[in-house]
Amino acid sequence: MTEFQTIESMSPPAAFPTLNRAYNRVFRPGELSLGLVVPLDAHHNDPAPDMTRHIERAQLADQLGFAVLWLRDVPFNVPSFGDAGQMFDPFVYLGLLSGVTRDIALGVASIILPLRHPAHVAKAAASADQLSGGRLLLGIASGDRPEEYPALGISFPDRGARFRESLAYIRAMAADYPTYSGDHGALNGVMDMLPKPTSTRLPVLITGGAQQSPEWVAAHGDGWMTYPRDIASQAQVVRDYRAREAAAGTEPKPVMQSLYVDLVADEDAPVQPIHLGFRSGVSFLKSYIGQLSASGINHVALNLRFNQADIEDTMKRLADEVLSEFPTQGTTQ
Repeated sequence: MTEFQTIESMSPPAAFPTLNRAYNRVFRPGELSLGLVVPLDAHHNDPAPDMTRHIERAQLADQLGFAVLWLRDVPFNVPSFGDAGQMFDPFVYLGLLSGVTRDIALGVASIILPLRHPAHVAKAAASADQLSGGRLLLGIASGDRPEEYPALGISFPDRGARFRESLAYIRAMAADYPTYSGDHGALNGVMDMLPKPTSTRLPVLITGGAQQSPEWVAAHGDGWMTYPRDIASQAQVVRDYRAREAAAGTEPKPVMQSLYVDLVADEDAPVQPIHLGFRSGVSFLKSYIGQLSASGINHVALNLRFNQADIEDTMKRLADEVLSEFPTQGTTQ
């Protein structure tokens, strides 16, 4: 993943679906935007971050022009995983962030769909979308921490089926007086759930495989979240996803990935691998992100957990030296 490779640029799709403010700002064919993963804290090997300046740093990310703040859904701190996320419930936190930021999109990467009733997810997500003025991006996942499932009385092996049915329920909820029947309950058309999303539906991005076939993932989301790979492999993954979209007869949709970075002071410092990313100077980082853009990636969510320099200084360096190379962040409409 950390080797620089020159690849031929992939021809971008003509257009993505038109959904809410966040989706239309963050995802543009042939362009790449940059976001940040919350917590904006370098907590290294400590699973619990220091959240004392979380509001100031969220506002700074908004002011600096980053495209998205990505929250995570971590119901329990499982010691073997060593990661408590941002600790706050994502939907409660989205409500707070919608009031203290102005333009930056607010994403969840990702809600563990089988662990929540889809009616609660649909109402909470639509509420956050309305309160933020259409700035919500809803990532969804099947979950990968087996210990969480018995705590909620839910079967871990069945999470793939629960995931599919939950998404169908959430999609149905966007309609007026919806009708739907499944394992999570029945909507009989005589009652409605409010509020509705700001657009025709919530922008839903599926994370990884979600215990589904690759064909199902390409057909049912409004975009796809994948993981870091070397440039050549990532380019092939994007080509395969586009082929599955075409086979399913769906509109082209964005592909995004996460990336852990530790930005060092020497701009020409060589690259060194770290967990799901790398430590490097800004020169390599810009080259690498440029190659991701050429490979068809539409958004990169930068995670600063292992960053060794001051977080706010690093955010400013990224804005000054990296965002300036990718000036297609756009503004919310």
